[in-house]
Amino acid sequence: MTSLFENIGGNKAVEAAVDIFYKKVISDPALSPFFDGINLERQKKMQASFLTVAFGGPNNYSGKGMRAAHARPAALGLSEVHFGKVAEHLQKTLVELSVPFELIQEVMTIAASTKNDVLNL
Repeated sequence: MTSLFENIGGNKAVEAAVDIFYKKVISDPALSPFFDGINLERQKKMQASFLTVAFGGPNNYSGKGMRAAHARPAALGLSEVHFGKVAEHLQKTLVELSVPFELIQEVMTIAASTKNDVLNL
């Protein structure tokens, strides 16, 4: 059985998705303030590493845990509305990349499972 990581196209697919995703997120006026002062290139690398692991690929992630990584945005008022916008941008990114529907559903299920930690609830 192949992993979600392999099914979506491996490293190149994850990196392409992260690039497109962050363009969408940074362009969203409701989300861009959470990235003020953030090194976006470093953020993209960390996100790609995290998604690789989350999708069943090789574990090269050395970043903070989900809750700790989102403590700053949570303190700035990150809410379920923001979480929903991020999820929407992720889904649109995957559609734009022609990821099959059933794989998008798997990704969105994984994303939804992180909500409490992302929002520091």
